[in-house]
Amino acid sequence: MNKLNEYTKKQEEICIRNDYVSPIVFQEYGVNRGLRDENGKGVLTGLTHISDIVSSHTVNGKKEACDGQLWYRGYRVENLIHDLKEDEYGYEKIAYLLLMGQLPDKEQEKEFTKLLGQCRTLPTNFTRDVIMKAPSEDIMNSMTKSILTLASYDENVKDTSISNVLRQCIQLIAEFPLLAIYGYNAYNHYEKYGSMFIHHPDPNLSTAENILMMLRPDKKYTKTEAKVLDTALILHMEHGGGNNSTFTTRVVTSSGSDTYATISAAMCSLKGPKHGGANFKVMEMIEDIKNHVSDTSDPDQVKTYLEKIVDKEAFDHKGLIYGMGHAVYSISDPRERVFKSYVVELAKEKGREKDLMLYENIENTAPEIIARKRKIYKGVSPNVDFYSGFVYEMLGIPQELYTAMFAIARIVGWSAHRIEELICMDKIIRPAYMSIMEKKEN
Repeated sequence: MNKLNEYTKKQEEICIRNDYVSPIVFQEYGVNRGLRDENGKGVLTGLTHISDIVSSHTVNGKKEACDGQLWYRGYRVENLIHDLKEDEYGYEKIAYLLLMGQLPDKEQEKEFTKLLGQCRTLPTNFTRDVIMKAPSEDIMNSMTKSILTLASYDENVKDTSISNVLRQCIQLIAEFPLLAIYGYNAYNHYEKYGSMFIHHPDPNLSTAENILMMLRPDKKYTKTEAKVLDTALILHMEHGGGNNSTFTTRVVTSSGSDTYATISAAMCSLKGPKHGGANFKVMEMIEDIKNHVSDTSDPDQVKTYLEKIVDKEAFDHKGLIYGMGHAVYSISDPRERVFKSYVVELAKEKGREKDLMLYENIENTAPEIIARKRKIYKGVSPNVDFYSGFVYEMLGIPQELYTAMFAIARIVGWSAHRIEELICMDKIIRPAYMSIMEKKEN
């Protein structure tokens, strides 16, 4: 292995020299890097009924930024959440909406919720023989291994009929919390020498309640905790067909691959720090600010340190205030707007008002600093990941599970897009790459 490392280190420079393409060349051929134009707008690659993201509207023929909107199957997400009763959990109902394309009536919701509870189980000895073998700090890798292994337990794994794919998706939606939490428990026991406990899910509890119950030694949680987590899952459930992991779902589905391989590919996309790991970076930044600012309740002290971060003089020296700004939204992220009230409620219950004040100081100060120092004038606002890490921390969810929590929610959206791709498209997704290599004649 040492010889291999020495060899690859020597070859690195050769690879970089021979593979580098100047940004000027991309401009010369009109290639949109990252499938986005120079203004950051995504190249149109498909059509969908599932969701919509609105960040601007046209007034007198001119495009103007507006407060962000997120729509699920024709409903604004904030209205879906607002319409839930105070003691009602909405993950299951809204999962039905995204999968089936319509809100369930009372009987349909009851049947679907009951079915999820019944499917929230794993094959005999799967936890012992698969999840507990070779545990990893990287829970996303652990989950992906489990997903691919579950394929070997499915007698109809290659059947891509809509009814069979829907069955597979519902089973995976129900099983994801188990794969994540049991994967963490195995890692915590074998690698961190913590206590081992495996709680079986309760089919009578909601998804959010089961997550908290299975994660805690005493199985206890409050209604506020479960409600906040339920809201977080709903807000992370879907975000258009163009985000990296959902587009991956579409691409792999278009090749005719099976559900387990497709969802595993989406997992590999989501775990990337440029996609699903943002809330973890926010938490690291917050901890750094606490270590370097003597009074985090003082807006001026916080502002001074944020300016150092943007100037690449502090934190990770990349010049980014994590959790601020979004590729699509400019004035506001509707998910953050909805989530903020639940964050405030949970912070009060946990006695974390001082920490909440730090987040609010950053939220109020960062947009002006970013606009001034980085000359970004389209508008900068906090995104949903700005507060989600704080919520997970208050709920006692380990940082190793942060991206996995995202996956537990987003598999619903992936499943909806996989089904829509199978119904609507019959061509493999195959974009073009122009070769600019120098041809050498012998």
